[in-house]
Amino acid sequence: MTSAGPRRGFFVRVLRIAAIFVLAMLLLPYALTPLYRFVDPVSTLMVWRWLKGAPVERTVVPLERVAPILVRTVIVSEDARFCIHRGIDWQGLQEAYDDADELSEMRGGSTITQQVAKNLFLWPGRSFVRKALEFPLAMWIDLVLGKRRVLEIYLNIAEWGPGGQFGIEAGSRRAFNKSAADLNASQAALMAAVLPNPIRRSASQPRPAIRRVANTRAARAAAAPNADRCVRVTP
Repeated sequence: MTSAGPRRGFFVRVLRIAAIFVLAMLLLPYALTPLYRFVDPVSTLMVWRWLKGAPVERTVVPLERVAPILVRTVIVSEDARFCIHRGIDWQGLQEAYDDADELSEMRGGSTITQQVAKNLFLWPGRSFVRKALEFPLAMWIDLVLGKRRVLEIYLNIAEWGPGGQFGIEAGSRRAFNKSAADLNASQAALMAAVLPNPIRRSASQPRPAIRRVANTRAARAAAAPNADRCVRVTP
């Protein structure tokens, strides 16, 4: 009986330390986000590749050095209401929910800001836990960083090639041997078309199905000239 008190006290201390650690890990992304207004971040996937000794190729470029047609094409392809929502596209989520038979079968509805939150601080795959962490973090990122910086980070951390090419500059040079600033409309559409799976999809040697996707995305970009209005630099 005399040892019960010390043992209980030990477990209480362990639980308290564990709770503090978990809370610190949950709050760390919120503390780091303001720094990313000025610091170019890396994604968790890039860190994982470095830890495995796999190559990572990336050249960070500011948004003004990315072809405007590519910026607009990515927005209409990945998050058509990017300039309207505040990190979460509730309308898109409702549409994805209506199209799914079950909650676990929902597809789509993930915004560019959510993808930034996932790529910077969370993990791939689908789970309710990740989504629960992702939603408030996406709204915080949108509030703190603003639309232009969110998109700039997204374009510089997205995986764009099978050999560890991250960011639009490395991706466009691999696919077309040219800078992201020099991509034309068809090339921009092909780059946007490979975003869901750059390991299996190729912008430089696209299969007919990818060309059809690219043509659709090019048409959407042409039909939405103001989709990128929130990230333009006002003269």
